[in-house]
Amino acid sequence: MLKTPFYDPNKSYEDNYKKGPFGSFADGVDLRDGETPQYDFLGFKIKTPFGIPAGPLINAKFCKAAFEKGFDVIHYKTRRSDEFPCNPHPNVLFVETNGDLTLEKAKTPLVGSQNAPDDLSKVSITNSFGNPSPDHEIWEDDMKKAILSAGSGQLLIASVVGTIKEGYGSQEYYDDFALAAKYAKEAGAKVIEINLSCPNVASEGVLCYSPDADEAIVKKVRAAVGDDIKILIKLGYFSTEQQELLEDIIKRVDTYIDGISAINTIPAKVVNEAGEQALLGEGRLSAGICGAGIKWAGLDMVKRLNGIRKSKGYGFAIIGVGGVMTSEDYMEYRNLGADLVQSATGAMWNPELAIEIKQKNK
Repeated sequence: MLKTPFYDPNKSYEDNYKKGPFGSFADGVDLRDGETPQYDFLGFKIKTPFGIPAGPLINAKFCKAAFEKGFDVIHYKTRRSDEFPCNPHPNVLFVETNGDLTLEKAKTPLVGSQNAPDDLSKVSITNSFGNPSPDHEIWEDDMKKAILSAGSGQLLIASVVGTIKEGYGSQEYYDDFALAAKYAKEAGAKVIEINLSCPNVASEGVLCYSPDADEAIVKKVRAAVGDDIKILIKLGYFSTEQQELLEDIIKRVDTYIDGISAINTIPAKVVNEAGEQALLGEGRLSAGICGAGIKWAGLDMVKRLNGIRKSKGYGFAIIGVGGVMTSEDYMEYRNLGADLVQSATGAMWNPELAIEIKQKNK
């Protein structure tokens, strides 16, 4: 049986925000030890290059619990410059991918349900929140608390995204990324990730495949936060046919960024057993899929990013994300060149994952 997740998919986002985290994340037991930080990540000394990406850590209470359970590099959930609602509940459904969710498989609708598999290594889920956000004054105050909860050898990364508002053109939209990043810096974040890759924000779309937009956004964010802040970009999966596009984007942004995180999710249509849209609401027939089914894509991107880095002499850090459910998955990413590895789905249902990785890689 799966362990109780620290984010409860059966509860609304608002209930999780107010009452969470759950499971062993709520027991208050601090598993951090006196280990000396020995790894370098973006100039920060960390204990273990493992943590949780933007997504399930929705406020300071979740972040504090994650640090206490030994997740040493974590993301505060993606935030916007203004308040933005969450997609209707449910947001997380289990999907059966029957192994790797290849791009070809993702063209066929997946069946979503609330029936969890018994085997954690096979868990794949929908991630359909829409990047909800409180007003910046609220999340800035909460992010400050989250940052203060980091122990020795631990680091919190802020994730931000822009919002299209009435009357906005592309430049105003890009400026909003910079404004959100500026607020994150004011909250005390030393590393900021620009989320360019969420597939389930219907009004804004996926930006990471648009070189002009990516270049404009990172330039504006760098100008807004200055040179003392480390900047990451979050990318989705680029197929092998998109290799030239990927290389062009990296060439354009390399001067302004310090790292690349990949991947986000793989989008697919999700239906119920009757073949009807499972996640109700406009623009929600498709959802980002994360978990075990997308590990192949995360590993492939890390391998290719590392190849580009070596061949071009770039210095960006690589953060590998996608389908990390076990300590063996962690090592696969590290062996392919990931400077940091993160797990969302795996960590949600196994809050001891960080400790397991530390014990097996001493």
